[in-house]
Amino acid sequence: MAPHGPGEASPAYGRAAPGPAAEAPGSGHVRPLVAASWQRSARARVSPDGAARVELDEDELTAYRDGHPLAAAMPVIRELMGAYATDGEHLLAVCDAAGRMLWVEGHPATLRKARGMNFVAGARWSEAAAGTNAPGTALAVDRPVQVVAAEHFRHPVRAWTCAAAPVHDPRSGRVLGAVDITGGSRLAHPHSLGFVQAVARAAESQLALLAPAPAPGGLGLSALGRDEALLSTGGRRVRLSRRHSEILVLLAHRPDGVGGEELLTLLYEDESVTPVTLRAELSRLRALLGPDLLRSRPYRLAGAVDTDFTAVDRRLASGAVAAAAGAYAGPLLPASAAPGVVRLRERLADRLRAALVDRADPGLLADWVYSAWGEDDVVVWRALCAAVPASQLPPVRARLDSLEAELSAGATALQRPGPHTRR
Repeated sequence: MAPHGPGEASPAYGRAAPGPAAEAPGSGHVRPLVAASWQRSARARVSPDGAARVELDEDELTAYRDGHPLAAAMPVIRELMGAYATDGEHLLAVCDAAGRMLWVEGHPATLRKARGMNFVAGARWSEAAAGTNAPGTALAVDRPVQVVAAEHFRHPVRAWTCAAAPVHDPRSGRVLGAVDITGGSRLAHPHSLGFVQAVARAAESQLALLAPAPAPGGLGLSALGRDEALLSTGGRRVRLSRRHSEILVLLAHRPDGVGGEELLTLLYEDESVTPVTLRAELSRLRALLGPDLLRSRPYRLAGAVDTDFTAVDRRLASGAVAAAAGAYAGPLLPASAAPGVVRLRERLADRLRAALVDRADPGLLADWVYSAWGEDDVVVWRALCAAVPASQLPPVRARLDSLEAELSAGATALQRPGPHTRR
């Protein structure tokens, strides 16, 4: 099978130009998933006529993917998808959490066609870098996604159809990457989406089998990039409410314990909240976790807690910047407004971004600016502009110029007198 030829695009979609209110002939408005992705792509200044950038050369790619957690799942992924991809003239692809392709395999003729749009190992296909596409958008929304023909943001990719599903670390729940099937019009079927979702779950099961057993009585807390933290304890995983997530993050950060009055100020912006409210929350949390995990006078957790945010901190302290960046799944409880959590979140993000700028590694800097939390970070875009090879500079320079123009316009608007301002 080849990619869609003339007239072979899915009948539901025409060559509508990407935009929030674009319509496709005969289909009404585009799907909300696609419209939202187009808006994110436009906001990230993705060029509709551009091409994905190859960021890792052969040596860098080999070393990186050999050490990647998904390498352990590749035998299962190949067993489930390899023959299907080759026989159907499709491609199987696996990318990391930043959207960089680690493996792209399948039918030789389809592989040759895919090189024309840089759908190759080592290229970045995150949504913020390459626009709407199944692996990149699956990572952006953290769920399985199918993108059909003209639903792609970039015109050169509209001859293709793809379906992808994210793969998660079975212990922490962190996104490790995505598995994708890419080809032509025969993939424009709901079965393709179900297929890659089943492959992703099989990969996660394989990783769970290979993972070392947790230490008896050990506690693990994952709170980066998620509004509701995930607690691992006694072989079970508990998804916490937002308030309970905040409490456990603060207590994990303070292993010696926190007094009730101080915990109140760390948790609540509203100074009128009473200790009774806090005690009620802690009582509910103790009922959820069991009396042996949460202690009082002062409030503290029984035993050490292995958290993803302290792991990033430790790696930064040891100078392992690449390892810290790889473990950073996003801001700490990003929706939280609890004062103590906000301070921890900003401190960790500031430390990491400063280390990235100081390291000046183009790949690490690109991971930051093509993420949801770093796409408007002018300081890191400037560092990337200074670090990338000349051949990769134009799109980076264009994005930086656009951001700086926005900043300048915003500053001018703030300085301009309003209609009721005295002169």
